[in-house]
Amino acid sequence: MGEGTDAARAAVLTARGTVDGELDRLEASARAAVDIKAKVRRNPARTAGLAAGAGFLLVGGPVKMLRGARNAIFGKPDPLPKSMLPREIDKALRELGADGTRVRGTLEREFAGYLKEHGPERRKRDLSGMAALVLSSVGKPLVDRYGRQLLEQLLDPDGPTVAEQLEKVKARRAAATGQTGQPAASAPADKPSTPPA
Repeated sequence: MGEGTDAARAAVLTARGTVDGELDRLEASARAAVDIKAKVRRNPARTAGLAAGAGFLLVGGPVKMLRGARNAIFGKPDPLPKSMLPREIDKALRELGADGTRVRGTLEREFAGYLKEHGPERRKRDLSGMAALVLSSVGKPLVDRYGRQLLEQLLDPDGPTVAEQLEKVKARRAAATGQTGQPAASAPADKPSTPPA
């Protein structure tokens, strides 16, 4: 073989070794990131806090807290009445008899549609609506950031865990290659194969 071929072969073997090392580190890092049992053993209080925070976010805790704060500051909103019509109209509808229920339903549906259609205008003028809007616009980025931090901390591979996993990967790879440094499947490929005669 020529010098160029030998140099190319050496470069390929070096690159293969580098790729193997990177694959080992990648596998160890991935295994350490999802090794929840080891994280719980090492930091039980931190893991419990992360789980509690994630559960708090999942059940909508920030929204409930903001609603409770709004109710504490501005008072609890009055519940909607059974009938949303004024007393005079309600009295006139009752006098209509059997047809009155149909008219009543139509009027209530139209009034509900009117409220839905003009709701955004009313909310703009409503002070408590503005306060809720301000609280939600401030609270949403905070909740998003906190949730992102929780997720990063939960999936963050810490140093000792990565080192342990890297040793396990190297030991498993050494056992699979038979301590030769070459994978079992590629060891015979180093010698040219000749067809049987």
